[in-house]
Amino acid sequence: MQLDPFRIRDHVADFDRIVQEIVRRSEAARATIARAADVPYGPGAAETVDLFFPAGERQALPVHMFIHGGYWRMFSKRDYSYIADTVTRAGAMAVIVDYALMPMVRMAAIVDQVRRAKKWVLDHIAGYGGDPGSLTVSGHSAGAHLATMLFDEGNSPSEIKGALLLGGLYDLKPLQNSFLAAEIGITDEEAAEFSPLNHRFDKSVSVKILVGADETAPFHAQADEFAKLLGSQGLAVSKGTLPGSNHMSSVRDLGVPGTQEAKMLASIFRA
Repeated sequence: MQLDPFRIRDHVADFDRIVQEIVRRSEAARATIARAADVPYGPGAAETVDLFFPAGERQALPVHMFIHGGYWRMFSKRDYSYIADTVTRAGAMAVIVDYALMPMVRMAAIVDQVRRAKKWVLDHIAGYGGDPGSLTVSGHSAGAHLATMLFDEGNSPSEIKGALLLGGLYDLKPLQNSFLAAEIGITDEEAAEFSPLNHRFDKSVSVKILVGADETAPFHAQADEFAKLLGSQGLAVSKGTLPGSNHMSSVRDLGVPGTQEAKMLASIFRA
């Protein structure tokens, strides 16, 4: 029987161990890094962000938004607090974004939420010591997909300086024939409207596209296609493969200072 290339658990033997590790790391981050928790960006229960601050004076800090993955239907911002360790050590403020989950809401609602989260940051982050003119974004898996929706042409000028997209999904059509069909049921209309490969993007954004060497074939193919698309539209884009990394280890290591992933993340708001 052929394994579903999108069902990550079937391809990452230590999936559960890694999830447990990132949850522990997130608990430690919340206990040790100065933060403002559950700050609302909208009226919905899931429409909140957690802000994490580097040590020292909070004045005109670079601001970095992180959007979590989970195929739009699992995890929350609390599971990814640990990303703030990398961000704050590099001298930036971390904004970890929460959003509602499918199938309770549809894709349009989630995209609207992350766009409103970005607008909240631009409008209010100066009050927390951040510089809205130094905004960058990253996301993993479905979070990388959602991150692209913050700098597509419909949101231009995006006011985003740079983006790091890790293990992202840029063509939603193949997911309709995956295990996700029974879980979230992406429609033809959603696949057409929300596939980044069907969009144009803000040319002023510098984009790093990363994929773990041990990812399944569709993740590599989609990363290649999306990098080519952005390049053809005039964006500054680089595409890299992470040796020894899979879909879960790569995002774990994004929040572990000193790893290749963490160094690449820090580089986008130090530029």
